[in-house]
Formats: sequence, C-alpha cells, structure tokens
Amino acid sequence: MSETRESIPEAPAWAATVLRIAAVYNVLWGALTILLPQWSLGWLIPQERLIDLDPLTLVFWQCIGMIVGVYGLGYWVSAKDPFRHWPIILVGFLGKIFGPIGFLQGLWLGTVPLSFGWTILANDILWWWPFGFILWGTFQAARSEMKD
Repeated sequence: MSETRESIPEAPAWAATVLRIAAVYNVLWGALTILLPQWSLGWLIPQERLIDLDPLTLVFWQCIGMIVGVYGLGYWVSAKDPFRHWPIILVGFLGKIFGPIGFLQGLWLGTVPLSFGWTILANDILWWWPFGFILWGTFQAARSEMKD
C-alpha cells in the first residue's frame, strides 16, 4: 500500500523547529571537529593528554565530526515532514542512545576522561526527549491510521 500525503498526519510545528536546530548544531559541530580537531578536542581533554595524542586519533575524531555533520543534513531534510521521514530521526535517535553507552564503556575502561561527557550531553542526551516525542508521535499517528 503506497502512502499518500493525505494518509500521513502533520507533525507538530515544534518538531520541524527542533530538527532544524539539531541540523544547524550538528553541521556546525561537525565542521569545527573536521576543520579544527585539536581545538575541538582541547575543550574535552586535558592539554597534556592532547599533546600526546597519536595523529590517527585526530583522524578518527574528524571522522566522528563527519558523521555528526551528515546527521545534520538528514535532520534538515526530515524537518520538512518529520512523520514521513521518521527513519532518519530514528537513526539519529539510536546514535544518541549508543553514543552515551560507548562513553560509559570508555569511562569504565579508563580510555575516555569524564570531561568528555560534555559532548555527550550536548550531542546526545539533550536530544533524547524531542527526538523521542517526534518518534512517539509518528508511532501514534501510524497506529491511529491502522485503526481507521
């Protein structure tokens, strides 16, 4: 059964606004991380540890910046119709769940400093509620449509 525009209810206006804010944030954060990896890491780890980093670590940090930036592009597209583009939001939401899990594992193993948690708060945990509400609204809309 193909979906028509009429069969998908409109998402609340705040959902598009949140996704655009997330898009801009992610693209900016990603760009700064790609272009200035040492500067962006300097906010998260002690300077003496930053100096001793293997150059490959900076490359991996830049790759993380690229991934975050690409998520931003996805959020911008999904802001046009959040309920229709829910898979993009779900992928982002899952990343925002797994990021903190990886951070906690890094803390447990002693490979990631606690100060790194600031990026987890801003990149992940801050977005749990709005993304979760958008996905819940999508689920409710689909369930309502199935009953009709």
